Amino acid sequence: MKTVRMLSALMIIVFGLSIAACCGGGTTTVQETQTQVQNPTAVNELLDLDNAYKNGAITKEEYEKLRQDILNKAAR
Repeated sequence: MKTVRMLSALMIIVFGLSIAACCGGGTTTVQETQTQVQNPTAVNELLDLDNAYKNGAITKEEYEKLRQDILNKAAR
């Protein structure tokens, strides 16, 4: 009887670990999302720049220079 209990407990532990191992792939998606946020596209940069200009955070001259810098960087 004691052997059956021990064997049952062992089987439950092994089953639980095998299920946990199957579901452990979620970190890749999180890393990909973080990479996308850290490397904004030129479109996102231009939208952010436009918002900064419209909100008065930067001058027209700063806007034009930064806009050209983003476009030049995107063309490479």
